[in-house]
Amino acid sequence: MPIVAQSTETTDWVSRFADEVIAESERRAPGKPRVVVASGLSPSGPIHLGNLREVMTPHLVADEIRRRGYEVRHLISWDDYDRYRKVPAGVPGVDESWAEHIGKPLTSVPAPEGSPHPNWAEHFKAAMVASLAEMGVEFDGISQTAQYTSGVYREQILHAMKHRRDIDAILDQYRTKKAPAKKPQSQKPVDEAELEAAEGSGAAAEDDGSSGSAGYFPYKPYCGNCEKDLTTVTAYDDDSTELTYACTACGFSETVRLSEFNRGKLVWKVDWPMRWAYEGVVFEPSGVDHSSPGSSFQVGGQIVGIFGGEQPIGPMYAFVGISGMAKMSSSKGGVPTPADALQIMEPQLLRWLYARRRPNQSFKIAFDQEIQRLYDEWDRLDAKVADGTALPADAAAHARAVRTAAGELPRTPRPLPYRTLASVADITAGHEDQALRILGELDPANPIASLDEARPRYDKAEAWINTHVPADQRTVVRREPDAELLKSLDEPSRQSLRLLLDGLADHWSLDGLTHHVYGVPKVQAGFPADATPKELPPEIKTAQRTFFALLYHLLVGRDTGPRLPTLLLAVGQDRVRTLLGE
Repeated sequence: MPIVAQSTETTDWVSRFADEVIAESERRAPGKPRVVVASGLSPSGPIHLGNLREVMTPHLVADEIRRRGYEVRHLISWDDYDRYRKVPAGVPGVDESWAEHIGKPLTSVPAPEGSPHPNWAEHFKAAMVASLAEMGVEFDGISQTAQYTSGVYREQILHAMKHRRDIDAILDQYRTKKAPAKKPQSQKPVDEAELEAAEGSGAAAEDDGSSGSAGYFPYKPYCGNCEKDLTTVTAYDDDSTELTYACTACGFSETVRLSEFNRGKLVWKVDWPMRWAYEGVVFEPSGVDHSSPGSSFQVGGQIVGIFGGEQPIGPMYAFVGISGMAKMSSSKGGVPTPADALQIMEPQLLRWLYARRRPNQSFKIAFDQEIQRLYDEWDRLDAKVADGTALPADAAAHARAVRTAAGELPRTPRPLPYRTLASVADITAGHEDQALRILGELDPANPIASLDEARPRYDKAEAWINTHVPADQRTVVRREPDAELLKSLDEPSRQSLRLLLDGLADHWSLDGLTHHVYGVPKVQAGFPADATPKELPPEIKTAQRTFFALLYHLLVGRDTGPRLPTLLLAVGQDRVRTLLGE
């Protein structure tokens, strides 16, 4: 298949990587129609939004290549045969008793209590699989437990053992190098033994494999008695493939024939390049920590040649943060997952956050008030795309957010402003009939007839209010007028309330009330209600803030709250008039 030139409609980072991947695929296998890209995820705990970048980067590139007519295989390698390293904090249904399973494969560890899934790995994989489906991510999942225990990699394991001295020589180039003072925390699903080695101070390179009096071995068996990987290979014969190991955890020892043995795995720095060669991976991103000497990606680039393969091309990707939180780590509890994000935002918005930034650019995902600003920005972009005024790169990111090569993602029929929906959900506290009444009054000329027209965005906004807005910030409308405050008002304040109430009925829509509320202080000062800021003295802004604070106090008993036009619609005309002292 000939190389397809870069799309003339897009000039974004995704298109540029797609060009490179197609060219590299053609170089490696001229005429081969299939392109292979890869991601790796370790279900050692909640798979968080930092890990999602490991999937979204190749997904977006693969999807662009599919749009150009190529067949693409996006592999997600589930590293579920990795060892269970420690009990993550904050996982429901898990206590310290799970520590007894440390050292076992993730698929041999019980799932959290109450889970419908058969083991630890499947429990955390299931949530990620569901999220990827909602986001329209097409992939081919591969369980490394299934690969290793079925003997799929037997030839590669024997090859690695045969060439163990060559592998050891490569690794030895880095063992003598002084470790950096502080290694960056990874969002790449690294081997658990590698993490332990990185955390140790001057410890032996556990991620490199067994190395002792019997020599170096890039393979680690799981114990036949306790199932843990706290084993040491003590002897190996290349001709017979007889391997002897001893377990330091339980004292068990046995001799097996590696050509028939399926209860162990290659160590991470050998396993990863082996899979590049086995699967023919052309593109795979890696975390920023892999740019350092001795990292898995750098070392793997040399080891992959032993297996007759080539290192994939691909960018180093930067961290993904959360508003108000530091860098994420799945070894700690409380890190937001894609499922958490999709509870409060539509998949299009989440896809856009990953598509609009180059992989080497860090960005944050908002779970606080910032989500409202992000949605405003998204809606403005949506409007620009619709009228043809969006910049090419912005239009490309938008296109990658709303559709894949397979088609459009489901979207909200009436995408009302997120902040408006959140305010309505806040004020109505779950009463759908009240919510529908308010939303129906936003645009009297084209009223919404059913909440389904505003879904799923309405549901996402309601979930955000219920799960991420503190109780003391929720809006509670007064039941009775604040008689003491009303009695204490001076004449200018009383006049401002009269002006508002006199025009309330004529401006009873979202746009109308917006114009009216901002116009009252202007009219009171002798200016037209539609006067622009340039036509007004600076003190008008002060007067507006004072007026708004008064309304908030009279309606909800505090200085701030939802946008006043939305709040007025939510409270209703009759109740507004009562609370404002009419």
